[in-house]
Amino acid sequence: MASGRGGRAELLQGTLDLLVLRTLATLGPLHAYGIAARLEQVPDHPLTLNQGTLYPALVRLEQKGWIRGSWKRTENNREAKYYALTRRGVLALGEQTERWHRLAALVNALLAGSSR
Repeated sequence: MASGRGGRAELLQGTLDLLVLRTLATLGPLHAYGIAARLEQVPDHPLTLNQGTLYPALVRLEQKGWIRGSWKRTENNREAKYYALTRRGVLALGEQTERWHRLAALVNALLAGSSR
């Protein structure tokens, strides 16, 4: 996952699915390396993923029917599995985003209450 050292963001359990769905919704079909590279490019909050973290998430999302993978050639003429958001994935993205907002609001309220 991600290390807290060097300004790198820590990944909360359960958020990787949301990040992958949002990335595919924003950029369109990508292979795993492209997804990981995009998450590492987020300004001020770089996220380093290892294969042991990202690939199980992609399998999980594919099993849920939220993404679909298909083999294609990369710009370097190599075979890679490209992942795309499905209709169910678009719905899941909306639900997961709303869930995240509710969770963030709860954490913010609890943190604000602890400063009193």
